[in-house]
Amino acid sequence: MLRDALLQMSRSSRVRDVVERAPVTRNVVHRFVPGADVGDAVRAAAELTASHRLVTVDHLGEDTFDLAQARATRDAYLTLLTQMSEAGLTEGGRVEVSVKLSAVGQALEGDGEKIALEHAWDICSAAQQAGTTVTLDMEDHTTTDSTLSVLRELRRDYPWVGAVLQAYLHRTEADCRDLATAGSRVRLCKGAYNEPASVAFADKSEVDRSYVRCMKVLMDGDGYPMLATHDPRLIDIAGALAARAGRAETTYEYQMLYGIRPDEQQRLADQGHLMRVYLPYGADWYGYFMRRLAERPANVTFFLRSLATRS
Repeated sequence: MLRDALLQMSRSSRVRDVVERAPVTRNVVHRFVPGADVGDAVRAAAELTASHRLVTVDHLGEDTFDLAQARATRDAYLTLLTQMSEAGLTEGGRVEVSVKLSAVGQALEGDGEKIALEHAWDICSAAQQAGTTVTLDMEDHTTTDSTLSVLRELRRDYPWVGAVLQAYLHRTEADCRDLATAGSRVRLCKGAYNEPASVAFADKSEVDRSYVRCMKVLMDGDGYPMLATHDPRLIDIAGALAARAGRAETTYEYQMLYGIRPDEQQRLADQGHLMRVYLPYGADWYGYFMRRLAERPANVTFFLRSLATRS
């Protein structure tokens, strides 16, 4: 129930106003979001790569209903890629970017999908010039078909574009089978949106079982699995599945969120695993932050304790 309430709050403009105006909130948010400016993202990415971790950077923003804002988000990614490249961070895909299509125009009336495709194509072109890659983030289930359609179009010119699939959706195991092909980069996560029971598993154990089934498909396929989880049990299962499939450590990677289980991130990297950190930045942090609270009770405890100690 707490998770559902937090996910509802992530869409509430009234609650957003209250949280954003709280004087202590921004200091607490820095655990999950290193800053609002591109310089903050470059600094954090440099620190992470120095510790032998990989990075994917997300310029925060979603549900853009204004064309000018969609263009501004595209331009922010172009600037980000330029500065990451100039800092020597993008070579070989050490630092890549993650893009929400709703932030670059997907939700616009009429030609939203076409506009999002054009903006994503621009970002992919800049990423290729910088020597790195792009992953298309997945959002709520109503956008899944559109996002996969854009993915197919982008892969005509940029076959390295990554996809994200969410294990809590009933359809995802089949989508994994479709995408587990040579050269296909697929990030598997559990899912962080408030979805109806008609399309998504609601029980945590059901989601976990679906995640394992999807991992099996990806590990047995010819693509490049990117396993986004903080769950120690799922990490152990992933290692076992990789060994069973005869996969080398360079043929898949683990992914975790910035600020969550950093010691485990470092442990995996130190053991020789590819470990990529999802690094968000930007002023539009509210929806992302609320979903992070919803994902793990420990995050809520951390937030409330921080509010109590700073008040």
